[in-house]
Amino acid sequence: MTIAALADRYPMRVVLSDGKSLELRLMTAADRERVLAFARALPEDDLLFLRVDLTQPAVVDDWIRDLEAGLTTSLVALSADALAGYASVHRNAARWTRRVGEIRVNAAPAFRSLGLGRNLTTQIVDVARALGLRKLSAHMTTDQHGARSAFKRLGFTPEAVLADYVEDRSGAPRDLLIMSYDVDGLTDRVDDPLRV
Repeated sequence: MTIAALADRYPMRVVLSDGKSLELRLMTAADRERVLAFARALPEDDLLFLRVDLTQPAVVDDWIRDLEAGLTTSLVALSADALAGYASVHRNAARWTRRVGEIRVNAAPAFRSLGLGRNLTTQIVDVARALGLRKLSAHMTTDQHGARSAFKRLGFTPEAVLADYVEDRSGAPRDLLIMSYDVDGLTDRVDDPLRV
């Protein structure tokens, strides 16, 4: 799939395990209020684990700027006109990481355990492939067991645990787990990844 093919591929319909059908399409600036409403409806425990505070308009505006600058590509899943979930691949402008993307996936509580997260992740990996990315990472705290299991089932492997690296919304330190996925199934890793 090429970048041009993304416009031909989306929107598309996905059917969840309970039979609900959702529209999956590329995110645009017109989704700003949907994203804010989605984030503000998340349970407090979920907000602890957001990489950025999507309840804040300025943060969503930054996301939209990154979309428009081509640093981020996001998919949204819509149920009627409400956001049921999203998946994004974020890229860094630095040349040496130009083939690496970080993915972020989130589903509203009412749509969890129905296959939405798996659908979103599968689609965003296809998007990453179309963008020419070679390696994907997913960041989460070590106590996000559901996310860890979901990414592991999709082929992501643990790369590093950084002790007390992040803080939750209440200021408590948490360990950060970084998992990665080789898009083409290739890696240049040697037996000792720290060997120079």
